[in-house]
Amino acid sequence: MANSTAATEASPAASAWREWLEEHGPKLLLFARQQSRSHEDAKDIFQDALVKLVEKVRSGEFVGGQEAWLPYLYTAIRRLAIDLSRRDDRRKRREDNVSADAEAFSNDLQPWFETESSDDETRSQLERGLKELPEKFAEVITMKIWGERTFAEIGETLGISQNTAASRYRYGLEALKKLLSNARNRGDLSI
Repeated sequence: MANSTAATEASPAASAWREWLEEHGPKLLLFARQQSRSHEDAKDIFQDALVKLVEKVRSGEFVGGQEAWLPYLYTAIRRLAIDLSRRDDRRKRREDNVSADAEAFSNDLQPWFETESSDDETRSQLERGLKELPEKFAEVITMKIWGERTFAEIGETLGISQNTAASRYRYGLEALKKLLSNARNRGDLSI
């Protein structure tokens, strides 16, 4: 293993790569830092871009010589930073939604919604029914009915397609209807 490391370090290609990286690395890292929200993210983005370049060069897919590395890396860094930012934003929205839902679930003192009849029993049955649904259905129903969101908006928020959001809504309503029907059959619900 030590021989392969020594051979790699002694090869002209490795030393040329190291020299190129020493010359251009600081500029690229600075650009990555400008494109990202933190120094750690910048280092990750820079490393990911370098790995992509090395893989392309090794596989023979890279078009152009060493003079094309710098423009490729600037473009790769920019795209990776945009992708990371979008992922972080989506994750933050999902976490915010989960936090808001968890707060609503845990806050039993305030009802989730008011029914027209202001019947506490009916309201509590609806809340209980939503809590019994799988979370993926309950969140879509809540966002659609009480959040007045479109399926496209729900899909974007949850990171799913709008068709998946619509399916979850439909299946969730069917499951909620079955839960409420069972409660009505037991005499627990008067609607």
